[in-house]
Amino acid sequence: MTPGDASISFKQHINQFYYLFMKKTILVIGTIFCVTYAFSQWKPAGDKIKTPWAEQINPQQVLPEYPRPILERSDWQNLNGLWDYAILPAGKSEPATFDGKILVPFAVESSLSGVQKEVGKNNELWYKRTFSIPSNWKNKNVLLHFGAVDWKADVYLNDIKVGSHTGGFTPFCFDITAFLGKGEQKLTVKVWDGTDTGYQPRGKQVVRPDGIWYTPVTGIWQTVWLEPVNEKHITYVNTVPDIDKGFVKVDVATANTKAADVIEVKVLDGQKVIAVSKAVASQSIEIAIPDAKLWSPESPFLYDLEISLLANGKVVDKAKSYTAMRKFSAARDKNGIMRFQLNNKNYFHFGPLDQGWWPDGLYTAPTDEALVYDIIKTKEFGFNMIRKHVKVEPARWYTHCDRLGVIVWQDMPNGDRSPHWEMNNYFDGKENVRSAESEANFRKEWKEIIDAFRPYPSIAVWVPFNEAWGQFKTVEITEWTKNYDPSRLVNSASGGNHYHTGDILDLHHYPGPAMNLYDTKRVNVLGEYGGIGLALEGHLWRTDRNWGYVQFKNSEEVTNEYIKYANHLKDFVKRGFSGAVYTQTTDVEGEINGLMTYDRKVVKLIPEKVKKINQEVINVIHE
Repeated sequence: MTPGDASISFKQHINQFYYLFMKKTILVIGTIFCVTYAFSQWKPAGDKIKTPWAEQINPQQVLPEYPRPILERSDWQNLNGLWDYAILPAGKSEPATFDGKILVPFAVESSLSGVQKEVGKNNELWYKRTFSIPSNWKNKNVLLHFGAVDWKADVYLNDIKVGSHTGGFTPFCFDITAFLGKGEQKLTVKVWDGTDTGYQPRGKQVVRPDGIWYTPVTGIWQTVWLEPVNEKHITYVNTVPDIDKGFVKVDVATANTKAADVIEVKVLDGQKVIAVSKAVASQSIEIAIPDAKLWSPESPFLYDLEISLLANGKVVDKAKSYTAMRKFSAARDKNGIMRFQLNNKNYFHFGPLDQGWWPDGLYTAPTDEALVYDIIKTKEFGFNMIRKHVKVEPARWYTHCDRLGVIVWQDMPNGDRSPHWEMNNYFDGKENVRSAESEANFRKEWKEIIDAFRPYPSIAVWVPFNEAWGQFKTVEITEWTKNYDPSRLVNSASGGNHYHTGDILDLHHYPGPAMNLYDTKRVNVLGEYGGIGLALEGHLWRTDRNWGYVQFKNSEEVTNEYIKYANHLKDFVKRGFSGAVYTQTTDVEGEINGLMTYDRKVVKLIPEKVKKINQEVINVIHE
């Protein structure tokens, strides 16, 4: 090498170093600019209390976790973030100009949306954003996923309507491949929601919130995301364990497969493959699990699954999933009392009524850390179960229950009648008469909820109706539910008009426990009790009109009352109760009867005392 060559080489190194330095500097500056711009476009709206996680939100990385852990692929794109929004009278075309920015996936009425406006039955909510398809997705089919949109969604891509969906609680997707253009893609969503003015299931939402009824939720409230797949791909997986016979049945649904295409399922214990089985794509697979490790709240062991779709011997799609070996059933104990059983052993279900509402996000937890927080606290209080009350959660919530070890009772959200009508007809012994459209929609949405969430092992009980709210054709709906998913128990009407159907007789009694009915043929439970109130200044949604079944002045008084009720409950467990649900996990809006404040900043009861008495209640069944 000549001196000249060395000089050129040195200059090249300097230039390369300078180029990389400037590239990184521009990237950092660009990132800072984008983040600063995003924050300038968004801030929480209103002056209501907020959770600690509200301050952690980055509008450029909102709920970035993979949204469907029961069927997970490695490649995807999150579309959460700032979208354009507009509220227009129903029936109007897409607006030429929008009202401002909304932070998806927070409902427009929420603080975290940055909007906090109500829409109403006479208006429609419009969303718009653009996105680009990654270059490495070339020759892939692109699926557009919505975790949940309340209630009717019309979806347009590049001004072409690609599909519609009704139902406020379940995921849906469209294959948008044929409608993709070059460069940026325009995505528009139009939403209508009648809240409690129509027949649709809506849970605790009402137009005029008061007492036990809460703020309306309209529009996108779960993650929106894109996923690239091959033309032949896996669309759904469900597992049904049989611990008595020592196997798990795996059902895998696929798209565009032929008779010769094959599904392969590997079962893993940690990193070790313990079983492998194959079947043609249209067939169920039964896989023997030798010396199975059983799932329970005390030992929530999960087996990982690797699922592959093969065409002509080559893998064309691959996804991760998981399952648990566990059995939910009921049987008589030595005294002839019908008891819940877990893995063929008597097991008392005890947990809080969990509404799943947030002061800043309404239906939507601010972060995944917030979403799991309530579950962790539930475990720390010594409970082993959660009743998810007239609401459905994002898929990740159920995975957290699977992994942490919490049994779930899943309610169907109520609807069709106003809350005032429902309360005036409480326990009147009469069933509602629904229109044909209302009944068909109920059946559709209930089936979609079961389909979406039955793959999650922690769900033990389906609850079609609560307290006669819109209750109709109870026997028929219960028997359909039982036949559709025989691996779970069915609680036909929690505290509602009772019929001799399903697996459970569920009583509600406030504030303290009571047993005013008993069924010798079914499991008897106290589906709601408690509601001990404590209003803490600085942590209230409302400064007046706060509500609880009974109210006390401090944590010690509330804890003592809780223990008093629990001691009464212990006696009823001996006499026949096999499960109980305490109201409730947190305060919610005007309700101040939570174990925690609505903003999750204060645990109102003394945890160690609550845990001790809760364990005593659970263990009565083994005495």
